[in-house]
Amino acid sequence: MLHRPVGDPRSSRAVYPGTFDPFTDGHRDLVDRARRLFEHVTVLVAVNDEKRPTKSGAERALDLRGALPADWENVTVAAWSGLTVAYCQQHGAGVIIRGLRNAVDAVRENQLAAMNETLGIATLFMPARPELATISSTVVRAAATWPH
Repeated sequence: MLHRPVGDPRSSRAVYPGTFDPFTDGHRDLVDRARRLFEHVTVLVAVNDEKRPTKSGAERALDLRGALPADWENVTVAAWSGLTVAYCQQHGAGVIIRGLRNAVDAVRENQLAAMNETLGIATLFMPARPELATISSTVVRAAATWPH
């Protein structure tokens, strides 16, 4: 539950961070659901070279924006190389959105959420729809490179 005063502009802004390498149907579904809950959602493309992404953060952000419907006017896409909490604080977002596919995700994400909460940013967990729960960027990348 959010404990923000009524009228606090941060309560209406959310950030959905991820590597999005690539952006999957599961990611798209989560953005669609989040944009209906918040006045504004920023899809934050993590710039983390340690994960060895297939494209730069700027390229992934551009691809992702092109994959979203033009009429999703309350959704923006940005590339970011710092902590998600720092982005939230600098841009007035009070909530981080995280998708959960399974119990392993829940354990990992709960640890991150606890840290972010100590820094003043709440986390909203959204379960994956059952038909999308097995989709991951890793699986999509592997399928794309698998010999046919």
